[in-house]
Amino acid sequence: MGAASPEVALEDIEVRLLLDGIHARYGFDFRDYAHASLRRRIMSRLEPEGVRSVSGLLEKVLHEPAGMERLLLSITIHVTSMFRDPAFYAAFRSQVAPVFRTYPQVRIWHAGCSSGEEVYSMAILLKEEGVYDRCRIYATDLSEVVLDRARSAVFPLGAMKEYTKNYIKAGGTAQFSDYYTADHEKVVFRAALHENVVFAPHNLVTDGSFNEFNVILCRNVMIYFNDILQGRVHKLFHESLCTLGFLGLGSRESMRFSTCEDRYEPVDSAQKIYRKVR
Repeated sequence: MGAASPEVALEDIEVRLLLDGIHARYGFDFRDYAHASLRRRIMSRLEPEGVRSVSGLLEKVLHEPAGMERLLLSITIHVTSMFRDPAFYAAFRSQVAPVFRTYPQVRIWHAGCSSGEEVYSMAILLKEEGVYDRCRIYATDLSEVVLDRARSAVFPLGAMKEYTKNYIKAGGTAQFSDYYTADHEKVVFRAALHENVVFAPHNLVTDGSFNEFNVILCRNVMIYFNDILQGRVHKLFHESLCTLGFLGLGSRESMRFSTCEDRYEPVDSAQKIYRKVR
């Protein structure tokens, strides 16, 4: 493979300076994110921000917090849906939720919750399994913008057909439409679904543990991290889970090759649900 062109080499220097500047100014550390995809997302912001180079973008985000928020939304991927990967929810319903019937209190951390679709999916599942009243869900994300969307419990009406199909495949036991009220082109989910949910900012890269949890869900987030950062996050989750607590990962993620791999046993390997045993 040949050496990078002078233009690409210069852009890589600018990207490193941008990431260092963001870390120093705002405390967000993206330096261990997968480089190729991160670089693409940074370059995609040049034209919308009206700058010609990454150095110009650096100047803008350092002096304009609103510009930093827009870049943050681009860097952190927010692809989600309700009951995404329905088989995961079906497995959680059959193999994890019944355990909670013996617990007086259940603490769940949904790390990287994005705009909240999967948080409300879990709340619906827990209600249908009769354990929601004893659960507290801590839903965290980097971005205050997406957290505000999640708190609103407002989603597009046009997405409900897909979400209903996912809900049925996930083993839903009621009418999905019972959980929301339609209002023109949007729907508002019932307040009862988020009365036991705490939405709060948390940075997986720089922030530490803030509680001991019975369940941690972090699905389709670590695929954007390099091996060093994945290892750091796995350590954080292991420290934050109580013994016999459950960890749920995304379909493209795994415990394999993690330094914590031998501290878990699989509950459902296909659906990436694990239980901490040591």
